[in-house]
Amino acid sequence: MEGKNKIIRVTTVPISLGRLLEGQLKFMSQYYEVVGVSSKGDDMLQKVGKQEGVRVIPVEMTRKITPFKDLMAVYQLYKIFKKERPYIVHSHTPKAGTLSMLAAKLASVPHRLHTIAGLPLLEARGAKRLLLDTVEKFTYRCATMIYPNSYGLEKIILQNRFTKPSKLKVIGNGSSNGIDTSYFDPELYSQQDNKALKKQLNILDKDLVFVYVGRFVTDKGINELIKAFKKLNVTNKDVKLLLVGTYEKELDPLSEETETEINTNPNIISVGWQDDVRPYFAISDVLTFPSYREGFPNVVMQAASMGLASVVTNINGCNEIISNKDNGLIIPVKNEEALYDNMKKMIENEELRSNMASKARNSITSRYERKLIWKAILEEYETL
Repeated sequence: MEGKNKIIRVTTVPISLGRLLEGQLKFMSQYYEVVGVSSKGDDMLQKVGKQEGVRVIPVEMTRKITPFKDLMAVYQLYKIFKKERPYIVHSHTPKAGTLSMLAAKLASVPHRLHTIAGLPLLEARGAKRLLLDTVEKFTYRCATMIYPNSYGLEKIILQNRFTKPSKLKVIGNGSSNGIDTSYFDPELYSQQDNKALKKQLNILDKDLVFVYVGRFVTDKGINELIKAFKKLNVTNKDVKLLLVGTYEKELDPLSEETETEINTNPNIISVGWQDDVRPYFAISDVLTFPSYREGFPNVVMQAASMGLASVVTNINGCNEIISNKDNGLIIPVKNEEALYDNMKKMIENEELRSNMASKARNSITSRYERKLIWKAILEEYETL
């Protein structure tokens, strides 16, 4: 592609390239030659390449700390950057950021950009925290620009002194990829569709449905959610909790008590991983998302775009998408009591709930529509 500058986008695993940045690579390839780099993930990377219409190059990267494999990956990335000679290397996800920013610096790539979408290190303690802090600072030092995907995240980065303010910028109103509000639209689901799915899941018309979408891990506040729901269920029989997602037992397991409750409580419906979460939002009333830490959670944007009121924790990202008592309720982190109280409020105060739900969709279409974010990123590339 003569005359077109080349951009290489890097993520640790291909699902991030295909899901986290869905449509973005295809959009950018109208203006630049775009190459995607990620782990192979069976043939997932090839599928992403086809989906986005871009060339892809596999480099094996692990999500854990694996020094020998990491050095191998840095060397491979360095060789790719030397050969491809991109104008910009733009990375997402923690490990891809560290490895590709170092490799891009060694290969003298002029613009080394890294997007931060959450800091797993915030929940780490002791020696592990020290190591992760060091790695974070090192990544930022190798990059020429750092893009936190929320204002709250920018604040945390500055508080921890990971880098200087001049290297930081939030693009648009936040988010890495925005949201396709024509796809996440409740109008796409008829009453008949919703009735059929409710019947299949044993949900009655009179039931109020709380929904959670995401990984079943401690970090997402699932232990608190299950305890709060169990307590709620004692006095409120016409409520259901719909769980959409999968366990990650090797990384961040839930308590045994939580798992047992999920498996035995008839009012908790767990439907596993779903490629399309929209039908589940369409039959729900309230999103519960009591996460401990996030970057800019897509789930909260998706639920609001589908017209749901939300109960979220007071963490960066969540407290930017949701304005308290406007399109949802904001509660303290790791606080099962507050979660219980606010879920109860959603059941008892129908007027408040309907009012918040009615404002939810517009709060997304006006600020986080996907094409707005893409244009803002494109403008950023063009100013470099």
